[in-house]
Amino acid sequence: FSAMAVLLGLLLALLGCTMALDPALDEAWEGWKSFHAKEYPREAEPIRREVWEKNLRRIQQHNWEQSQGQHSFRLAMNHHGDLTEEEFNQLLNGFTPAWQEEPALLFQPSKTLKTPVEVDWRAKGYVTPVKNQGHCGSCWAFSATGALEGLVFNRTGKLVVLSEQNLIDCSRQLGNAGCRGGFMTRAFQYVRDNGGLNSEHVYPYTGTDTSGCRYNPRDRAANCSAVRMVAQGNEAALEQAVAAVGPVSVAVDASGFQFHFYKSGIFSSVFCSQQVNHGMLAVGYGTSQDHGRNVSYWILKNSWSELWGEQGYIRLLKGANNQCGVANQASFPVL
Repeated sequence: FSAMAVLLGLLLALLGCTMALDPALDEAWEGWKSFHAKEYPREAEPIRREVWEKNLRRIQQHNWEQSQGQHSFRLAMNHHGDLTEEEFNQLLNGFTPAWQEEPALLFQPSKTLKTPVEVDWRAKGYVTPVKNQGHCGSCWAFSATGALEGLVFNRTGKLVVLSEQNLIDCSRQLGNAGCRGGFMTRAFQYVRDNGGLNSEHVYPYTGTDTSGCRYNPRDRAANCSAVRMVAQGNEAALEQAVAAVGPVSVAVDASGFQFHFYKSGIFSSVFCSQQVNHGMLAVGYGTSQDHGRNVSYWILKNSWSELWGEQGYIRLLKGANNQCGVANQASFPVL
């Protein structure tokens, strides 16, 4: 069975029947299905419609509160609108927060270096287009390839899209679990031990973990020699790493409804914990004016397609007690 089939079975068993659906939303529902190419078995559609309606009402409520000054960010319906929070987290948040067996060296921040006020590696050509992990808990692999792509660009001046599937299929011996989760540091260790990583062109993404390792050393597109960790919870050290090194792999707590349907603005939430579960890529940081005061934020690249957030990115509140645990598991590869 696929993960979606299992989850659908659980929903059918738990719900048994659905609440009355709102006929005023018929056109919006059909439009959403058409736009995202959603198709359901006859018995499943009312259940998915009910989940979608509940999510839509919560989004509308949040945005009304935002218009009243209660939030600094807005939400929007997206391609995950037919998933419950539990399903979303099971399918898409695959970062495994476990310390690796092989300790990584700690990044040593400079005591004298003054970091720039703003950094955005996208503008300097270090960052590939936003990708889509699909219904596979492979966020860790996308985070890792993002850091490696920046490393390759820094060395060669060439932006090469690297293969997440290569990491999914081939890094199990280091403790990663494919679509069921993994750890960015172990992905970097695989690349180091393996002597390289293939490109997406040579080793395309399938979003499954049913195939064996097909790495081809003749088509090596990236390599690294070591891994560095950023001191846990230290946003100042993370700022230095992002400014000095380039894009850095991070993990955050992405388990909440607000994160799932984030659309724009600077994200912060009292419901966002320090228990990280989703790998992302820190590509920069900056400041924005809010009612006459400067608000700092991280720029994080996600792997939920450009339909999510600000064209696939989120601005996360920076310097505010390590929002969503952003500095708890930061790491990057080195040549």
